[in-house]
Amino acid sequence: MRGSSHLAIGLITGVAVAGLVPGIPFSPAGIALAGFSSLAPDLDHPGSRLSKRLGFAQNYVRWAFIVVAAGLALYTHFQLPLGPDRRMGFTAALAFGLIGAALQGDSTRKLALLFTGLCTVVAGLYTGFVWLSMLGLFVSVAPFTSHRSWTHTIWAAGLWTYIGHLANQSLGWHGVALFAGGGYASHLLADTLTKAGVKWFRPLTDVCLKIPLIRTGSKSGNLLEVAICIGYALLVVGIWLGRLKF
Repeated sequence: MRGSSHLAIGLITGVAVAGLVPGIPFSPAGIALAGFSSLAPDLDHPGSRLSKRLGFAQNYVRWAFIVVAAGLALYTHFQLPLGPDRRMGFTAALAFGLIGAALQGDSTRKLALLFTGLCTVVAGLYTGFVWLSMLGLFVSVAPFTSHRSWTHTIWAAGLWTYIGHLANQSLGWHGVALFAGGGYASHLLADTLTKAGVKWFRPLTDVCLKIPLIRTGSKSGNLLEVAICIGYALLVVGIWLGRLKF
């Protein structure tokens, strides 16, 4: 399913949580969190919306390697005497330069997400927020997995919900776990409607659960995705209006 459809379904899920779950206040931030969470499983895909947004530094990764190579070469030239250390320094500088020049596309994206995730881990350790460090680890690891592998499992959904639970305890923001978990689960449920399906319980089993209605990328599939989003939104609004009457 397309990222735009996942985002729409996630936002509608956020509205459902905010408007229909007793005790959960209606929160635009919570709805936005559900939308964000609905995109998280596709961090393992190079073309996903969230992957591109969180990998904002990917345009600078190649230059970072080249700058490090240049700095190492200058340090070696001016500071190290002739001998094994000097040769090792120039070899390392050359290696960094070649890596920077060779980085293209997906490899750059993965390194950028790794950098973003590790910075988040450090921020969590500095502030004492365990949930923030766990979020950073998720962002760091997910890009290095194959598409629709472990991020598309019930265990990953549970982990994401637990991160929300810890954030709830740390921030005192009631409902974080439901917004986060609901958004994440909406992605897996939506992908279950595609022909590829989802292996919810791997590695325990490779059984693929699917209701093959949607062929992602096809014209008919795109139209069906729009119809599902509209139908889901109408259902949520209908239930909400029904509760207001009573």
